Amino acid sequence: EGNDFRRASWNEALTLVAEKFTQIIKDHGPDALAGISCARSINEDSYNMQKLFRSVIGTNNIDHCARTCHAPTVAGLARSFGSGAMTNSFDEFKHGKLFFVIGSNTTEAHPVAATWIKQAVRNGAHLIVADPRRNGIAEHAHTHMQIKVGSDVALINSMMYVLITEDLYDKTYVATHTTGFDEMKNMVMTWPPEKAAPVCGIDAGTIRTVTRKMASVKPAMLVYTLGITEHTCGVNNVISCANLQMLLGNVGSARGGVNPLRGQNNVQGACDMGALPGDLPGYQKVTDKVSRKKFEQAWGTRLPDQPGMMIPDMIEGLPTGKIKALYVFGENIANTEPDIHHVEKCLESAEFMVCNDIFPTETTRFAHVIFPAAAWSEDDGTFTNSERRVNRVRKAVRPPGEAKPDWWIFREIARRMGHVWPSDSGQKIWDNEVAELCPLFHGIRFSRIEKDGLQWPCTSLDHPGTKVMHLNGNFTCGKGNLVPVEWTPPAEVPDNDFPFVLSTGRRLYHYHTRTQTGRCLGLNELLGEETADISAEDAHLLDITHGEMVRVSSRRGSVDVKAKITSQVPEGLIWMAFHFREGCANFLTNPALDPVSKTAEFKACAVRLEKIVA
Repeated sequence: EGNDFRRASWNEALTLVAEKFTQIIKDHGPDALAGISCARSINEDSYNMQKLFRSVIGTNNIDHCARTCHAPTVAGLARSFGSGAMTNSFDEFKHGKLFFVIGSNTTEAHPVAATWIKQAVRNGAHLIVADPRRNGIAEHAHTHMQIKVGSDVALINSMMYVLITEDLYDKTYVATHTTGFDEMKNMVMTWPPEKAAPVCGIDAGTIRTVTRKMASVKPAMLVYTLGITEHTCGVNNVISCANLQMLLGNVGSARGGVNPLRGQNNVQGACDMGALPGDLPGYQKVTDKVSRKKFEQAWGTRLPDQPGMMIPDMIEGLPTGKIKALYVFGENIANTEPDIHHVEKCLESAEFMVCNDIFPTETTRFAHVIFPAAAWSEDDGTFTNSERRVNRVRKAVRPPGEAKPDWWIFREIARRMGHVWPSDSGQKIWDNEVAELCPLFHGIRFSRIEKDGLQWPCTSLDHPGTKVMHLNGNFTCGKGNLVPVEWTPPAEVPDNDFPFVLSTGRRLYHYHTRTQTGRCLGLNELLGEETADISAEDAHLLDITHGEMVRVSSRRGSVDVKAKITSQVPEGLIWMAFHFREGCANFLTNPALDPVSKTAEFKACAVRLEKIVA
């Protein structure tokens, strides 16, 4: 009320939200509402949120933060393999023979997985890293290809050129298990290493040497993260990774495959549960009449048959009035989306906004109603990790105060809007709904995952789970699709006004926007502020000393941070994270989007660097 929040009873707040939603649907239709689910909460929460939007509100306007990170993985790997998930298992990492790690600061973003890779290297595995920075995992590499930001497709096309022209690819595998080779070959033949070298910054001889090494060791694992996906060509980058591994015959075998490492604890699970605008739970398409009818019968209602809006469109729809109500569950979009100033203006224009969260955030400032939610350790349910393993989450402590489970909040809103849902616990939601409605998870029940969980696909109660997908080249879609992909530069490249490239990512000691880790004193002592990481050459040119305040500016804004001079960063590149509100890189990042996944180009924009003179 007014300019501040006031305390309300659960009944008052739930009733208000239900009444507002009902009125907006009556006045403007169900597509005037949109929801953003949470990649850090349990599967059962995301399931109930998408169920609320689809079966009660009547819209497919439901999405989550995979849109900002691994949506290109879902789209790209589904196009290539028929399934948009990690193909192999973490158990295999420590026994790997060769790793090609591309676009991944594994040691800081995924330290546990990095430990297994380093363990394998100590045991004799060969490690090749392709990344613009000499990051932590590159320190352990036999070869570090320090590629230019946004040149991944050019590099991989040239590697495939070497494989084909030198007759090093797995011809039997390609002929037996893939389609589209001739079309892809025609594209690849336009990318000899000599052409790729100036684009990606790696000399032709190194490209040939690395490619020959990869062809000599089988199987080999390809690992990537957001350095591949967060580009305007993110889907194409993912398809390129799939092309390379199929050409080498490395998909469908242990210690091989294409292995995207997920960034949040349940981003895989939120995708699995249907927190995506085009997918019902279990990746059953909203446009598929048979799938839709099955859910309609189970939920007792009609469902919309066209894909909904993705997060960028939801945000842009607020100031135009296309979106009248936005429901944000457990995400801090006022810090994680590119061009923060613009995002905040959009959120300010929201007619009605609801948040579920465990702490106040930069995003809850814009809400009209904030529901206090139970955290993951305060409820029973499941997580699904990067390797598709569904694990139990057990309630360790009682929620503080009057906080309630998120699935309960969505269920109560549905009840006030005339829909009674029978499942009244995480176990019942999973066992009685998710597992029954989704063939991928049909064999996964709470009683079977008391220890180490199970990896989907797990299609029956006696199925052991799937450690390696597409086994022996038998892809989910039948044969793997080799898809020709052309290199395109980043949407914004350096010029006279903005001569540097800014790339962004995570640092070891903090997690995303610090809504949780920022409340940990020890972590703040280890890393208490943001820096702009720059090369010694650029520091010398601009007369900047280590720890000195600098201003980093893009066409969207400026931030003042301390300079960190480091050998990790090459000349011409500035690297920052988005953990700290003060100095957040997302005041600068470019909202240019991948045309398929609508993932923003967080990894490349043009900036200016200036020394701040007192």
